[in-house]
Amino acid sequence: MPENSHITHQQRLIIRVSRNSLAFATVDSEGNGEVAFEPYRLNTGISMAANLREAFRSEEILNESYSRVLVMVDSPTLMVPVELFHEEDRSTLYQHSFQGHEQEEVLHTVMPDLNCVAVFCVNKDMSLVIHDHFDQPIFIAAIAPVWRYLHQRSYMGVRDKLYAYFHDRHMEVFSYGQNRFKFCNAFDARDAHDALYYILYTWKQIGLQAERDEIHLVGDMPEGEWLTEELKKYVKRVYVINPAGDFNRSVVTQIEGMPYDLMTLFVKGR
Repeated sequence: MPENSHITHQQRLIIRVSRNSLAFATVDSEGNGEVAFEPYRLNTGISMAANLREAFRSEEILNESYSRVLVMVDSPTLMVPVELFHEEDRSTLYQHSFQGHEQEEVLHTVMPDLNCVAVFCVNKDMSLVIHDHFDQPIFIAAIAPVWRYLHQRSYMGVRDKLYAYFHDRHMEVFSYGQNRFKFCNAFDARDAHDALYYILYTWKQIGLQAERDEIHLVGDMPEGEWLTEELKKYVKRVYVINPAGDFNRSVVTQIEGMPYDLMTLFVKGR
């Protein structure tokens, strides 16, 4: 289906913000469930918040009436065990963990199914622009739907699994054990050789078995065919997740340029 399908009853808006991209999506929750997805062409000479201000002037999708607004934010994420999390301490914890985010608003997403809280940040000017246009927008870590879904998927079969999700020029590497993260980190993944090193280093660090356990790759991989073949030299079971097959050929998997985390949100929820 085309990217800009007409929606007659626009009820829900999703804004996805990363370091290098800005996109909007809507779903017709009262009609036939069609989805529209619109990546925004950035002006790299101005800030992301300024780009969003310009988008409100020029993008028709942003000037409809919405009952719900969800903002997916791709920013460095700190994982805190749910039993140790205190909201009043989240900014202090985050600033100690990540430098250079002192002027950003610190938020969190609770994931009770994984017994953890994802602490992330959003640019204060970006947050102000969004609040100027919408009442009570909900902010979540963009990666959260992927973490939740792949956690459920990890129960398929008896082997341990290492996941690598590629998006926005970086790679999230994670593994689960006993309803918790066994490992969770993010790496720069603009180069396939670097991605290969980080995946194999993580594999060794958490003690997975080359003949028994599995690697699952998904997203916008650099040199994906080369990376897959190189991994297979060291690990017997390496798989690339096909969203269309995984999500039963949902229409969102046919929309060009839609990130896997946004597909997962539409198909599996947040």
